[in-house]
Amino acid sequence: MAKRVLLIGGNFSPEPTGIGKYNGEMISWLANNGYDCTVITTYPYYPQWAVQPPYDRIKKRFKKEVAGNITIYRCPQYVPATPSGKKRILQDASFIASAFIKVLQLIGARKFDIVITVAPPFHLGLLAVLYKKLRGAAVVYHVQDLQIEAARDLAMIRSKRLISMMLKLEQLILRNADHVSSIADGMIRKISDKTSREVLLFPNWVDITKFHPLTDRAALKEGFGFSATDKIVLYSGAIGEKQGLESLLHAAATWQHHPEIKFLICGSGPYKVKLEQMAAQMQLKNTIFLPLQPAEQFNRFLNMADVHLVIQKSHASDLVMPSKLTTILAVGGIALITANAGTGLHELVRSHNIGILIDAENQEALQAGIGKALWENTADIARNARDYAAAHLSISAVMTRFKEQVA
Repeated sequence: MAKRVLLIGGNFSPEPTGIGKYNGEMISWLANNGYDCTVITTYPYYPQWAVQPPYDRIKKRFKKEVAGNITIYRCPQYVPATPSGKKRILQDASFIASAFIKVLQLIGARKFDIVITVAPPFHLGLLAVLYKKLRGAAVVYHVQDLQIEAARDLAMIRSKRLISMMLKLEQLILRNADHVSSIADGMIRKISDKTSREVLLFPNWVDITKFHPLTDRAALKEGFGFSATDKIVLYSGAIGEKQGLESLLHAAATWQHHPEIKFLICGSGPYKVKLEQMAAQMQLKNTIFLPLQPAEQFNRFLNMADVHLVIQKSHASDLVMPSKLTTILAVGGIALITANAGTGLHELVRSHNIGILIDAENQEALQAGIGKALWENTADIARNARDYAAAHLSISAVMTRFKEQVA
């Protein structure tokens, strides 16, 4: 009989980016490889921070969806249009409350062999531990983002007492999980510092057949409405506080004397309007804001760019492994990455020569890095990036390893 897997996660398909994308692809892979999968999640809202159609009409009640051997229970939650520390706490609390109701309903209905929770939100692990205590399933606690440390270091939560309480709850989850995993060596080291147990490497992946290098970048640029001689500096992804994208606007201002250099900010998020207002105030004629690109043309869109920006604040160095980097590597893109020496991301990029590294929150370094990426020979980096993705980041290789370790 097929093993039964329950995923409890606040983000899931059809969210196009971030944790929701990876949760959806993970469950699809497991279902396609013989597992009977159930998901407790919420309605898709990220990265727009608003529940998306057609779910916006039913977002206040529970909904069941069935597709083959995947059953999805969508639970209502509060979604703040402009997230802050307090609002994020309320959002997470609203989801864990509704997810708790659904877990209780499922406890008596069927027996799962494996319960996977993906942090953030970190305290979903408590629901997995509860299920384990009552029904005996193995618990996999997977960390995509060190949420507590990020909230503390980015001053999203300033209460030391609250941070301490959250860390104690996390310790309870870590002690009771059968397997703990994370996406990068640097994050694994930080989790290992909290617990004496083994932490598995379960990296984010990329579809290396869907995302691959294309030739004739000039034609691609013209296809998206640019000149063949334009130089495209692209940021594509979530637009939030931890990215520090104000620095990109200042960099664009310094390059205005080169009209052929175009800065593209593509994506959604709560800070996009603020950035658009800043760009207007700075009278930036070389900065263009675009929505998330349709999936069917995203490979072409990424291949068009001369430089891909992977920007985050220094506090986030080993707290977040940028999910956008995997896709950039797959297309053989030249990634300009803010990562300080000593972090896992810095070590990975340096050791494999798969990007250009600059210090986080260093405006001069950012501007110099853009110039280096645009004008120097980066063919080796592009080739190394694609080779690394093919060798280490294909979904088949990553999920097969995960299955052998925990499932």
